[in-house]
Amino acid sequence: MPVSRRLLLAAAATLGAGLKPVWAQSYGQRVAVTGDDGKAVANSILPGEITGQIPALRGVTYVGPRDAGTTLYEFYDFNCPYCRKAAADVVALHDSDPELRIGLVHNPILSPQSAQAAKVMLAVQRRLGSEAAWRFYQTLLGKPGRIDGPGALAAAAALGIPQAEVEEIADSEEVRAALKSQMRMAADLGLYATPSYVLGNSGILGHPGARAMAKMIASVRRCDRLAC
Repeated sequence: MPVSRRLLLAAAATLGAGLKPVWAQSYGQRVAVTGDDGKAVANSILPGEITGQIPALRGVTYVGPRDAGTTLYEFYDFNCPYCRKAAADVVALHDSDPELRIGLVHNPILSPQSAQAAKVMLAVQRRLGSEAAWRFYQTLLGKPGRIDGPGALAAAAALGIPQAEVEEIADSEEVRAALKSQMRMAADLGLYATPSYVLGNSGILGHPGARAMAKMIASVRRCDRLAC
């Protein structure tokens, strides 16, 4: 299944934009938390003036109640090997915590193929909404092997969108701007690893595991910190 040359070039251009953080963030153990493997989880306190801009980002896929008191944002790359495990755990968190809102934010920093897939998911989100994009996310990250434009287009076709229509939307200025703004946010927050998370005003580098993440969410609800 061919991918338009314009989609390929646009994806490469996005990665080549040289996004650099406007705010230098240092991650360490700002709060002492460990992952499911018992290892320390790198985290930091983020400036509220930047995290407060995340809800205004275009193209974020949301699941969970709009009025939820707690939102977990995952910044991910479709070709990050750790993102496959993270996706399964994020889905499990959604299924087990009906009061949690989850926002999926693209950060395709590993390859042009990752950016191709991100643009296709943004097209799905734009055409069919967040519920379909949430299914798309699960489908792609549930498959073994490299994820690229053709694989993403096949997954979109399974949702009933003609390939030509997906490519047209994915090639649009609206999608390009949305992807750039999401990557810009990741850079501004110093989220240089995938997956990474924003929970409240805390940034978390890497995937701590479902149990550890559930504990952090519970702590943020109690005391606005990753651990009380």
